[in-house]
Amino acid sequence: MTRRRGTRRMLAIALALTALVLPACAGLPTSGDVAVGLKLGESPQDVDILPVASGPITGAGPEEIVEGFLEAGITTTENWDTARDFLSPSLQRSWSPSAGVSIDVGTDTRTITSSVPDDEVEGADTAEVQVTLDLVASVDDSGGYSEALGSSNVAFTLQRMESGEWRITQAPDGVVIDETRFTKVFEGYPLQYFDLGWSRLVPDMRWFPRRQSPATTVTRALIGGEPSGWLDPAVQNAFPADVQLAQDAVPIVGQVADVALTRPASGLDATTLSRMRTQLQATLRGAGVAVTQVRFTVDGRDLDAGVADVVEPSAEVGTLVLQNGTFGRIVGDEISPLPGISSEIAAITQPIVSIDVAADDSRAATQLGDQHVYLIGEGSLDELDSRPGLIRPSLDPYGYTWSVPAGAPTAVQASGSDAVARQVATAWPSASAISHLRVAPDGARVAAVVTVGKQMWVVVAAVVRDSAGIPIELGEVKQLTQLFEPATGLSWLGADRVGVLVDPNSPRLLTQVVGGPGSAEAAPSNAISIAGARTASGVRILGANGELFAHAGSAWREVASGVSVLATRVGE
Repeated sequence: MTRRRGTRRMLAIALALTALVLPACAGLPTSGDVAVGLKLGESPQDVDILPVASGPITGAGPEEIVEGFLEAGITTTENWDTARDFLSPSLQRSWSPSAGVSIDVGTDTRTITSSVPDDEVEGADTAEVQVTLDLVASVDDSGGYSEALGSSNVAFTLQRMESGEWRITQAPDGVVIDETRFTKVFEGYPLQYFDLGWSRLVPDMRWFPRRQSPATTVTRALIGGEPSGWLDPAVQNAFPADVQLAQDAVPIVGQVADVALTRPASGLDATTLSRMRTQLQATLRGAGVAVTQVRFTVDGRDLDAGVADVVEPSAEVGTLVLQNGTFGRIVGDEISPLPGISSEIAAITQPIVSIDVAADDSRAATQLGDQHVYLIGEGSLDELDSRPGLIRPSLDPYGYTWSVPAGAPTAVQASGSDAVARQVATAWPSASAISHLRVAPDGARVAAVVTVGKQMWVVVAAVVRDSAGIPIELGEVKQLTQLFEPATGLSWLGADRVGVLVDPNSPRLLTQVVGGPGSAEAAPSNAISIAGARTASGVRILGANGELFAHAGSAWREVASGVSVLATRVGE
């Protein structure tokens, strides 16, 4: 018997919305004129609503039991006790809900097929039930999120118990949640890892059930886990493999996280301890935990852990534009020039296609009307790449300018201030074309829009550098989301999101979490390019007639006109 869940009589599952007070994203505002989340130590004012499902209904048949079990995936309390009520006693003990999450389009798209017709249920003792899911993504057992479009079949075996009620005796590990409610049940937490030079922190997004205190969850994931496979070649964990949590709890007392470690931690040197503390403090703050410091202990004794020096993202410095022949930072109705760059740009006679400025304003990677890539700075204009068909270049935080032809995505090269081009190996090996490329603010990741076969994808990859910081190769490609219209712009929106401007005919701005779901909104009707920012709300868009747009709530507001080039800044 096959039924579509949307057309069948709804199972009498009582869904309630229970208000649970959870800490909002209590983070440290880093830049910009829009404060995201709570200030450190501030009490949350809002409440989050967690959906709650009920247990089995007396007399429910095999299909209804499976349907109820799937629905109970939204209730994570007590290790999914509600979902376990749909299982036989033996399966209750062995079933592992934390094995992963299958995220589908919605409950009304699930097709349920039973081996026992409705009119034969009363006389049956066993049943096989198949569920077809319309998947959009999945989360693995480490909390890693991946887009996974397509149909998936899930099999269940049920048996009538001595009580006369049907229960599931065989089921796959993991849970199923529809995409609408996924972010109400799970929260994304950016674990922080060091880059290969121990100088910058790189986020690695993981998804775990929402709880009142995520401190233990993210600390356990960081200390006992590993970076995501695609990111691993570009990062490292300060916590040695033989150091683990000594207690399965991380209490927060007076905004101090008390972290008890196993005995091998007592023999670590000061540098390692300081990196461990810095890494964990950044992870806790990124997870919304209001902490001022982390305190390590072994057998109740404090470890003297300092704080490591890391390169912080540059402060928000305003929007950079070329307006009426003048280049610089737009301040009100005027342009504030950048010393050492603005005069050189003003002297260029060719049309200027793009400008990407270094964090310290000392140089800029540009593409001119001849499509060649140049480096401006120190009073000179040096040609870096003259290959035909180049896309817009990207300057990285180490001072290397990345360039690549649109029709040869594997031919990525990075040129330093010495104007020497260096091949970046293993770049986009399966791609046939590339339209956009942007290096992340940490220099350990690079995002791109590539064509694979006949599909367009937004992708990322790890950047592997040598001891001098020179990019030498890319890691495996991580697909973020598929595009169904051409992209006209790509930017980084903070450390863990990218913005993609798509569809020249009906422009939209996609905001995509690196390792998480995305969202879309309408862009200005004539949008042609985008510049990122340290926050998603700081994005700027350029219109075809020179209008500069900024967010005004959910709408777009024109903030300037006469702009010929909307410049970007390294890592944005």
